[in-house]
Amino acid sequence: MPSPAAGTGLIAASVPRFPLKQTPSSFMVRCQSSPPTPAAGGAHDGLRIGSPVVLVEAPPTLKTAVSMPSLKVNNGQVKAGDVGRIVSRKPKDVWAVRLAIGTYLIDGKHFRALDLDSKAEASC
Repeated sequence: MPSPAAGTGLIAASVPRFPLKQTPSSFMVRCQSSPPTPAAGGAHDGLRIGSPVVLVEAPPTLKTAVSMPSLKVNNGQVKAGDVGRIVSRKPKDVWAVRLAIGTYLIDGKHFRALDLDSKAEASC
Protein backbone atom coordinates (compact mmCIF):
# COMPACT_ATOMS: atom_id res chain seq x y z
CA MET A 1 0.00 0.00 0.00
CA PRO A 2 1.51 3.38 -0.97
CA SER A 3 2.04 6.05 1.64
CA PRO A 4 -0.51 8.88 1.80
CA ALA A 5 2.09 11.43 0.73
CA ALA A 6 3.14 9.48 -2.36
CA GLY A 7 2.13 11.22 -5.55
CA THR A 8 0.59 14.22 -3.80
CA GLY A 9 3.77 16.32 -3.72
CA LEU A 10 3.76 16.45 0.08
CA ILE A 11 6.92 15.76 1.98
CA ALA A 12 6.64 13.07 4.58
CA ALA A 13 7.83 13.76 8.12
CA SER A 14 11.60 13.55 8.33
CA VAL A 15 12.52 10.24 9.83
CA PRO A 16 16.17 9.31 9.88
CA ARG A 17 16.91 6.39 7.64
CA PHE A 18 19.73 5.23 9.84
CA PRO A 19 19.29 5.06 13.60
CA LEU A 20 21.58 7.45 15.46
CA LYS A 21 23.99 5.76 17.80
CA GLN A 22 23.98 7.22 21.23
CA THR A 23 27.43 6.94 22.74
CA PRO A 24 28.21 8.15 26.22
CA SER A 25 30.57 11.09 26.44
CA SER A 26 33.87 9.94 27.82
CA PHE A 27 35.49 13.36 28.08
CA MET A 28 34.71 16.78 29.45
CA VAL A 29 35.75 20.12 27.96
CA ARG A 30 36.62 23.01 30.25
CA CYS A 31 37.17 26.55 29.07
CA GLN A 32 39.36 28.60 31.34
CA SER A 33 42.03 31.19 30.87
CA SER A 34 45.52 30.40 32.00
CA PRO A 35 48.13 32.92 33.07
CA PRO A 36 50.61 33.77 30.31
CA THR A 37 53.87 31.91 30.40
CA PRO A 38 57.02 34.01 30.69
CA ALA A 39 58.18 32.89 27.24
CA ALA A 40 54.88 33.85 25.59
CA GLY A 41 54.23 37.27 27.11
CA GLY A 42 57.37 38.50 28.76
CA ALA A 43 58.57 41.99 27.91
CA HIS A 44 55.56 42.96 25.81
CA ASP A 45 52.82 42.45 28.42
CA GLY A 46 52.27 46.19 28.93
CA LEU A 47 51.91 47.05 25.23
CA ARG A 48 48.54 48.25 24.00
CA ILE A 49 47.26 49.72 20.78
CA GLY A 50 48.84 53.15 20.48
CA SER A 51 51.85 52.34 22.66
CA PRO A 52 55.10 53.84 21.33
CA VAL A 53 57.91 51.42 20.52
CA VAL A 54 61.50 51.78 19.37
CA LEU A 55 63.28 49.26 17.15
CA VAL A 56 66.39 47.79 18.77
CA GLU A 57 67.30 45.67 15.76
CA ALA A 58 66.47 46.10 12.08
CA PRO A 59 64.36 43.17 10.85
CA PRO A 60 65.91 41.37 7.85
CA THR A 61 62.58 41.25 6.00
CA LEU A 62 59.52 43.47 6.04
CA LYS A 63 55.93 42.29 5.68
CA THR A 64 53.29 44.93 5.06
CA ALA A 65 50.25 44.94 7.34
CA VAL A 66 47.56 45.26 4.68
CA SER A 67 44.83 42.91 3.49
CA MET A 68 47.15 41.60 0.74
CA PRO A 69 50.57 41.62 2.46
CA SER A 70 53.85 41.61 0.59
CA LEU A 71 57.21 40.42 1.87
CA LYS A 72 60.38 42.23 0.88
CA VAL A 73 64.00 42.45 1.97
CA ASN A 74 64.79 45.36 4.30
CA ASN A 75 67.25 47.44 2.29
CA GLY A 76 67.63 50.12 4.95
CA GLN A 77 64.00 51.32 4.95
CA VAL A 78 63.61 50.36 8.62
CA LYS A 79 66.61 50.87 10.89
CA ALA A 80 67.39 50.34 14.57
CA GLY A 81 66.27 53.40 16.50
CA ASP A 82 63.15 54.06 14.40
CA VAL A 83 60.11 54.90 16.52
CA GLY A 84 56.57 53.72 15.81
CA ARG A 85 53.23 52.95 17.41
CA ILE A 86 51.44 49.64 17.93
CA VAL A 87 48.43 49.25 15.63
CA SER A 88 47.42 45.66 16.49
CA ARG A 89 48.66 42.36 17.84
CA LYS A 90 48.94 39.22 15.75
CA PRO A 91 49.59 35.63 16.85
CA LYS A 92 53.03 34.45 18.00
CA ASP A 93 54.41 37.78 19.29
CA VAL A 94 54.03 39.54 15.94
CA TRP A 95 52.81 43.14 16.07
CA ALA A 96 51.55 45.57 13.45
CA VAL A 97 53.68 48.69 13.97
CA ARG A 98 52.99 52.03 12.28
CA LEU A 99 56.29 53.62 11.29
CA ALA A 100 56.99 56.82 9.34
CA ILE A 101 57.19 54.89 6.06
CA GLY A 102 54.18 52.61 6.58
CA THR A 103 52.67 49.85 8.72
CA TYR A 104 54.60 46.59 8.97
CA LEU A 105 54.28 43.28 10.80
CA ILE A 106 57.30 43.09 13.09
CA ASP A 107 58.35 40.31 15.44
CA GLY A 108 58.47 41.29 19.10
CA LYS A 109 62.20 40.52 19.39
CA HIS A 110 63.02 43.48 17.12
CA PHE A 111 61.55 46.24 19.32
CA ARG A 112 60.95 47.33 22.89
CA ALA A 113 58.48 49.67 24.53
CA LEU A 114 59.52 53.31 24.48
CA ASP A 115 59.37 54.80 27.96
CA LEU A 116 58.41 58.44 27.39
CA ASP A 117 58.45 59.32 31.12
CA SER A 118 62.14 58.50 31.61
CA LYS A 119 63.14 60.59 28.57
CA ALA A 120 61.21 63.60 29.87
CA GLU A 121 62.89 63.31 33.29
CA ALA A 122 66.35 62.90 31.77
CA SER A 123 66.05 66.12 29.75
CA CYS A 124 65.11 68.26 32.81
